[in-house]
Amino acid sequence: MRLVRLTSAYEFGSFDCGDDDLNEFLLEDAKKFLDKRIANTFILEDEGSVAAYFCLLNDKISRLEITNSRWRDIKDSFPESKQFRSYPSIKIGRFAVGNNYKGQHLGSKLMDIIKDIVNKECSYSAFRFLTVDAYLSAMNFYRQNGFLELNQKDKDEHTRLMYYDMLSLADRSTW
Repeated sequence: MRLVRLTSAYEFGSFDCGDDDLNEFLLEDAKKFLDKRIANTFILEDEGSVAAYFCLLNDKISRLEITNSRWRDIKDSFPESKQFRSYPSIKIGRFAVGNNYKGQHLGSKLMDIIKDIVNKECSYSAFRFLTVDAYLSAMNFYRQNGFLELNQKDKDEHTRLMYYDMLSLADRSTW
């Protein structure tokens, strides 16, 4: 298997993860998002077929979007002189594993790869968190991969805003 970044010339084969919205994004919208500089999509190929994919885009965690207790947790991880109203993050805009690869822990392996990639490739712009609007059916997957819910306001929605603190990968340094 190899991970490739989507280009406008990329030729898709078929892909089915069991979710029409995620299938449609890859096959119909991913190149448009690339062309409009909204998101970059990465494809995990297995012998020419798409095993999984994810896309990344810029985001932020804002005081206005989350509960008071979660905001205190985030804010308190910064010295008082470095506390802001929002903190930069990278959003996992889409994340899907093909039906033929489910049950093989490929999603968790790919999540580790995402964390490693963004942790190593942060030379152009800094960020502290990974965020995701997790489908309710995928929340346990994200929890198992270290993500936490940001608020309770969206508990009746079809997705939940979750985050991962990238400093949990690195040695925590002091200011």
